[in-house]
Amino acid sequence: MAVSVRKSAPGREAAPAPARHRRAARSQRRLRERATITAFLLPALVLFAALVLLPVVFALYTSLFRWGGFGWPEEFVGLDNFVRLFQDEVFLGDLWRGFVLIALSVGVQLPFALAMAVLLNQRLRGRAFYRLLFFAPYVLSEVITGVLFTMIFAPDSGLADHIMDAVGLGGLGITWFASSSTVLPTVFLVMTWKYFGFHMILYLAGLQSIPKDVLEAASIDGAGAWQRFRHVTLPLLGPTIRISVFLSVIGAIQLFDLIWVTTAGGPVHSSETMAVTMFQFGFKRYQVGYASAISVVMFLISFVFALFYQRYVLRRDLEGAVTSMRGRR
Repeated sequence: MAVSVRKSAPGREAAPAPARHRRAARSQRRLRERATITAFLLPALVLFAALVLLPVVFALYTSLFRWGGFGWPEEFVGLDNFVRLFQDEVFLGDLWRGFVLIALSVGVQLPFALAMAVLLNQRLRGRAFYRLLFFAPYVLSEVITGVLFTMIFAPDSGLADHIMDAVGLGGLGITWFASSSTVLPTVFLVMTWKYFGFHMILYLAGLQSIPKDVLEAASIDGAGAWQRFRHVTLPLLGPTIRISVFLSVIGAIQLFDLIWVTTAGGPVHSSETMAVTMFQFGFKRYQVGYASAISVVMFLISFVFALFYQRYVLRRDLEGAVTSMRGRR
């Protein structure tokens, strides 16, 4: 009786059963991992789309209309709101005042916070109390801070005027929030009191992450305190400083509630920011289309700054983080 033997074609041998099982198990494991990742990410993505993406798209859409905020926008005006925006002296002043606040924050507030962090990183008696004292203003809300300093800088009856009289400087006649020439420096003073503690804590965390062996080696090599700070501490603190600058700039661009509570943008628009102007037109004058155009410009300024800052300033820090994460994998 002849028995036929079926030969498989060359190169087409069936894979051994254990190998097939391993591949099937890996495929199922990947599917389970992807399902788990999707299950965890989906709620966050839905919230992000509903609370961030959709409002941005809607603001961009309404910025192309002359709309008062009631009903559905129907009067299409194209880019007229943006043309009007860059012809408005108040908005152009907002851009200048925002730049001034950014320059003061980066040039004055952050170095002051760094100096306090370096001081409180030393072995001082009661340094924990001082850290808490300087960080406490950041815990207060902007509204509470605004109300507090409105009373402190109240004309004639405020604490600031009484202190000036007590030290013999009452004749200077500083009008604080009431004059166009002093309102912006006064607002910056309030901003510094409110936010420098946050940056100080960031710098303290960065200082405490610097290995002491490096500083001791520099000291043994003969480096003085200033040389150690300039050539060792400051470069190693670079990533923290760059993050602090980024947060400070973005915060100054979007500054609203502190200004609104203290001055409402006055006197005569001299302390107004883009966010305050947007609120004025959107909720006071019911020109929501124009206010949407302001919000789109604010978003674009923040977005473009963030992209360029990440690309050219934070690039080395981010590459180092990605490299270390890949190494741990």
